[in-house]
Amino acid sequence: MVDIRRLRAETEAVKRALARRDGSLPASVDRILALDEERRRAIGEVNDLKAERNTASKRVGELKRAGEDVEALISQTRELGTRIDALDDIVRSADDEINDILLEMPNTPLDRVPEGDESANETHSTWGEPAAFDFEAKPHWELGERLGILDLPRGAKVAGSGFPLLRGAGARLQRGLINFFLDVHTREHGYTELRVPYLLSPDSMVGTGQLPKFADESYQTERDGMWLLPTAEVPITNLHRDELLELDDLPVRYTAYSPCFRREAGAAGKDTRGLLRVHQFDKVELVRYELPERSLEALEELTREAEVLLERLGLPYRRVILATGDLGQSGAMTYDLEVWAAGVAKWLEVSSCTTFTDYQARRARLRFRRSQGDKPEFVHTLNGSALALPRVVAALLETYQDEDGAVSLPEVLHPYVGSERLEPSS
Repeated sequence: MVDIRRLRAETEAVKRALARRDGSLPASVDRILALDEERRRAIGEVNDLKAERNTASKRVGELKRAGEDVEALISQTRELGTRIDALDDIVRSADDEINDILLEMPNTPLDRVPEGDESANETHSTWGEPAAFDFEAKPHWELGERLGILDLPRGAKVAGSGFPLLRGAGARLQRGLINFFLDVHTREHGYTELRVPYLLSPDSMVGTGQLPKFADESYQTERDGMWLLPTAEVPITNLHRDELLELDDLPVRYTAYSPCFRREAGAAGKDTRGLLRVHQFDKVELVRYELPERSLEALEELTREAEVLLERLGLPYRRVILATGDLGQSGAMTYDLEVWAAGVAKWLEVSSCTTFTDYQARRARLRFRRSQGDKPEFVHTLNGSALALPRVVAALLETYQDEDGAVSLPEVLHPYVGSERLEPSS
């Protein structure tokens, strides 16, 4: 969350930054500061009244020992207690409202983030040339059905729409991609692999910003109040919640595969065919805890680690800087990586790489100390999809398709899948 001390010290700068996201957000800053002034004034009055009450209580003891009447003084101390209780209620109420507003308030975007909605996103760089065919390219759902590897009707039968089912070589292809991604990240990029829980506590969801803002986008278990993970970012970022790390512990670099569950509320009717928008999907995630001064450098490194995978798969892609109106609530700056899918003639997002600065760290209380005796600081957290599987599979099928419906796999996947080519099912 945004630091309230920053709101006090850099009020106009923060309001300008938030206004780049949403013109109504500066009013929330004003409300927080008004509540903060009210609570600080009440705390000051409480401290004065407590000192007055302590003095009166001592005087009561002195008068009692002297055998004098103390009823009036006792009545005065009771009145002071009543006023203190009322002021404490004001402080608690202000604290609760401030916290509620801060939990909903998005991160301040970095200056280099373009302003505007999705149409203001900027292409940073491109790699590769889209495949050219001398036949009409088929979409991945037609290819998958003909290959016998994608069974959308039966997936919908057992779980509902948006829950794809892969079979045979399709399941093997997905498993091979996951292993390939993890091998590169652990063997070449220095990440430690984790196997994370798939059910999460509310505190974990609050820690990364999924709650309260995106409750409607997530699945919750009714009996236990647990949440199905929307991304492995959540358990990994919360792994060191409430801990104080030492300088030698940083950077922390974790990677994990997990299924991800998202209700996609508000996305009805968008990209409903095939694998483009689903409620359950597989993803390999990268998460870093970094020194604040390395935040932007680490974002470039992390994004490059995702790009390496696309290049080895031979998938043309572009790197896009998200504009303020397309930036996630917790993010300060995000690069999206989009691959070209010839069958649907679209750029498909397969990765989002983000620096959250200290926004998540404040929510999850992730701190470090540079040396013994130094004041603790908040780390900067980053994460990136490297990569999300459904659209990678879609792009692979559409990019490497042959006219007869077969798909030739890129060489890097041959040992992972156990074959060089997917043939149409008989």
